[in-house]
Amino acid sequence: MNARKLGNSGIEVMPLCLGGNVFGWTINETISFDILDGFVSEGFNFIDTADVYSRWASNIGGESESIIGKWMKKNKNRNKIILATKAGMDMGQGKVDVSKKYILKAAEASLKRLQTDYIDLYQTHKDDETVPVEEALEAYAQLIKEGKVRTIGASNFSPARLNAALEASKKYNLPKYETLQPLYNLYDREIFEKELEGICIQNSISVINFYSLAAGFLSGKYRKKSDLTQSVRGAKAETYMTEKGMKILEALDKVSSKHSCTNSSVALAWLLTRKSVTAPIASATTKEQLGALVKGVFLTLDKSDLNLLDEASSW
Repeated sequence: MNARKLGNSGIEVMPLCLGGNVFGWTINETISFDILDGFVSEGFNFIDTADVYSRWASNIGGESESIIGKWMKKNKNRNKIILATKAGMDMGQGKVDVSKKYILKAAEASLKRLQTDYIDLYQTHKDDETVPVEEALEAYAQLIKEGKVRTIGASNFSPARLNAALEASKKYNLPKYETLQPLYNLYDREIFEKELEGICIQNSISVINFYSLAAGFLSGKYRKKSDLTQSVRGAKAETYMTEKGMKILEALDKVSSKHSCTNSSVALAWLLTRKSVTAPIASATTKEQLGALVKGVFLTLDKSDLNLLDEASSW
């Protein structure tokens, strides 16, 4: 299992990023600790969270960061973890906010919850196109100078705004976004592959895509309407229950049967064949789910597997 670099930052991560969105939402602190322990015991080191996790679940936000902070303090392993978090989503201010003043304030709050003095990868969670791209970059420049952030990334950016941010970095000698966190999986291919992948490859931007398993749909556990009640993510998974979605599941079923593994493992393995993808983000709420993610990293798909999956998911 070879490490991969985040852009030109020099930061090396293992090729799987554990999503922290479930911590303090669908799993409690104790189970979250177990999942985190299992993840690092397999040799992985990259964890992604955000300040807004999980404000949508009648929480105040910051629950995930707080759990990760307690876990790192308990295990005294901060120096072995590559920690990514994000800012900009509504944390009570009533809007997406990527102003310099707000980002600096949000960073301090995240550092406190995470019980650390630095963030390895700090990301703009969602862009606000009414704010000049250089304003957020100026905030990151200050945080990097102060030693509170090592490198920066973007999430949910349009091609035009990502290009504008890259140009601003050069023009004003500001930090460059070294990562992009886009929606990308076997089902959601077109927008990323057509509009963003080329920009990332050309500018050495590492892709750490979210929804790697399409809200759990690609695991195969949602095949009929009655399955949607299995999880709070069922409503989102329902959007994938289309003719195309079922065609992809059929292809996943065939490949996973051939390799004696789960559909989740195959879906992750496919992502890791993409030259732009550095570390897919996926979350787990059980050790069994975590095991499937780990297996996906080590699974080698042959040409026939890839042809089958590519054809089923083509756009």
